[in-house]
Amino acid sequence: MTPAAHKTPQPAARNPPRFHRSPALPFVEARSAADSQACYRPHAHAEWSVGAVDAGHSRFATGGASYRLAPGDLVLIPPAQVHACNPEDRAAWGYRMLYLDAAWMEDFLATSAAGAAFAKRPWQLARDPLAYERFGQVFAACHDSPDPAPFAAALGELLATPGEALPIAPPAADLPPAIATVRDWLDTHCDAALPLAELAARAGLSPYQLIRRFVRHTGMTPHAYQLDRRIQRARRLLAAGTPICDTALATGFADQSHFHRSFRERVAATPGQYAGPR
Repeated sequence: MTPAAHKTPQPAARNPPRFHRSPALPFVEARSAADSQACYRPHAHAEWSVGAVDAGHSRFATGGASYRLAPGDLVLIPPAQVHACNPEDRAAWGYRMLYLDAAWMEDFLATSAAGAAFAKRPWQLARDPLAYERFGQVFAACHDSPDPAPFAAALGELLATPGEALPIAPPAADLPPAIATVRDWLDTHCDAALPLAELAARAGLSPYQLIRRFVRHTGMTPHAYQLDRRIQRARRLLAAGTPICDTALATGFADQSHFHRSFRERVAATPGQYAGPR
């Protein structure tokens, strides 16, 4: 992912996004935004992400390619896929997202008939009224049902809907040893501070070599990757009820303004908006 593949992040939204998490469905988080001009930096999720454009147009950027999305379009993004989806020409747009726990999704795909069908014809982009309608049913089930069964049934119907497989290589499972060493260290110690020169020494590379090779294999610089992992952890802590100030410290942000800015750039919401009322 090159820096040109995203727009400069803007203030969160004219209408703040809404997040929904249900104790009955702990493996899913829902998000909705309307009349939003918020932009994202390239980022990745630990979860599966599926989203629908409800109004306006946006640009979905991933793997060095960019796709124009219109109302009714859906995107399905696997875990660890670096991407950004931003309003076209800074105009307002509306969208809904679902974030599905990766372990739950893996089990669902392995054990359900819909998962078997999806495995034969996986898709990342769907442009079909039926797919959009079925996404709405999944989104409604996430909000309305205290029983996971209707949600799973609706999700199965959605995944069985035909869509387009984008020509994008999935994130590499096997990285060169030097890059894997740095990635694994950042995954485990994302809250720690380590100068680039020391990080490069761990890989046996010069700082320039590390940055160049890390971007080639992960889509991010080591610093951006570390911030992304910090924000992923911050989301989990905030969703679990951890206070914002404690979350910032736990994820390595000694400066509250730095945490606020980094969170907003990757979540397109403030930590307070994401956490919701306490």
